[in-house]
Amino acid sequence: MDRLLEYLHRHPFLASLAVAMALAVVFFELRTRRLAYAAVRPQEAIQLMNQGAQLYDLREADAFAAGHVNGAKRLDPAQHAQAVEQLKRFKDRLLILYCDDGGRSTALTRQLHAAGFTKVFSLRGGLATWRAEGLPLARG
Repeated sequence: MDRLLEYLHRHPFLASLAVAMALAVVFFELRTRRLAYAAVRPQEAIQLMNQGAQLYDLREADAFAAGHVNGAKRLDPAQHAQAVEQLKRFKDRLLILYCDDGGRSTALTRQLHAAGFTKVFSLRGGLATWRAEGLPLARG
């Protein structure tokens, strides 16, 4: 222990760098876990869609028109606060939410889970991951 304290005293820059890197790793892990809450990969989403899952696109109208997952309905960002009320009739149905990168959909998924929705999921990585896997988009 004495040698560690001596090292830290003699090399403050390296010690600070090690602490900063450890904090960066912790931050990255926490962010990854936050975004992975009740998330499904695109292939899993397709399987859920084949089982009757309803998709909701949480993006703006112009982004939705530029390209969205086939069969998705748009939930306007201004309506996210009232989403629990709007979707309560689908409380026991499979729902998949997505946005551009998965941030908004994860937050809304948490909100719906807290309201008692049991089968709501977020598309991991959002539409960016869908596009990266070369999956088709509907236009208009």
